[in-house]
Amino acid sequence: MNCKLQSNYPISIIKLSIRFAPCLPSGRFLIMQIHRDITNLPAFRNAVITIGTFDGVHLGHRQIIGNLMNEAKKAGGESIIITFHPHPRKVVSSVITGVRLINTLDERIELLEKTGIDHLVIVPFTDYFANQTAEEYIRDFLVANFKPHTIIIGYDHRFGRDWAGDYKLMEEKAAEYLYQLKEIPEHILNTVKVSSTNIRNAILQSHIEEANKFLGYEFFFEGEVFHGDKIGREIGYPTANLKSTDDEKIALGDGIYAVYAEVAQKRFKGMMSIGFRPTVNGKIRVTEVNIFDFSKDIYGQTIRIFVKKYLRAEERFKNMEELTQQLHKDKENSLACL
Repeated sequence: MNCKLQSNYPISIIKLSIRFAPCLPSGRFLIMQIHRDITNLPAFRNAVITIGTFDGVHLGHRQIIGNLMNEAKKAGGESIIITFHPHPRKVVSSVITGVRLINTLDERIELLEKTGIDHLVIVPFTDYFANQTAEEYIRDFLVANFKPHTIIIGYDHRFGRDWAGDYKLMEEKAAEYLYQLKEIPEHILNTVKVSSTNIRNAILQSHIEEANKFLGYEFFFEGEVFHGDKIGREIGYPTANLKSTDDEKIALGDGIYAVYAEVAQKRFKGMMSIGFRPTVNGKIRVTEVNIFDFSKDIYGQTIRIFVKKYLRAEERFKNMEELTQQLHKDKENSLACL
């Protein structure tokens, strides 16, 4: 059964998305509701919530989500992830240039849809929201909006103005506001931290197989195809030159990679080069993809690249003939692992 369905009709407050939702044996769909307006949330049934950025939606995160869904099932309630946009560091930190995320917001939504949770609430992270006191955060945000049956957080979870709120405060307020508090086990929390750090470092250093291992899927990004100098076409390897669609998305290190390119929802094998193209005295850093057995005009289109394997470092060759010979080898190596 094909579950890749999608609607073109926008819904301003709640988006009912089934494009990536898993199929149930009966043929019904699991539908994740997406809420962007916290002033107009539904009345949740025995809400079981967890809170975080979930950047990467990696294997560590999925352990937390598994716990969330198990608790919701036991409570006869609904599983809810609360996340924030923009990233809180962009609002509360004086240094914003270092915020580079594994996923864009749309990618995060797409990945969370696949987990089978009931609700995703995207909270606009503003100066006003950041300046709530810790008690206001619990009373006016969590309790007023969600009336939680259970809250699942880590022992080091901080919230409220100046990050003054902590697990202890939330524990103290549990009896007053009639919610249960469950602590995310420390070994899972440590896995999340280690995984997030390792994934970002691995992506930056071109260790894509290590990143993919922690992610549990192939790292991907999207780029808009624009006109280049067409040197690749002259030597039999035409490339799609890509401009990133999101400046906050973390970028891979320089090198040659085996990739899949998704064009109009179809996957093709290919290879990708990131760097300054020293053989042709390139002056700017470019990302270009040679899509195998593909000849359509896709200028102006946005395509998705799934990065499978790092093949080699960027090199300066003596001439175009040497470069072409190496490209033959790169294609063979790409096909061998795709």
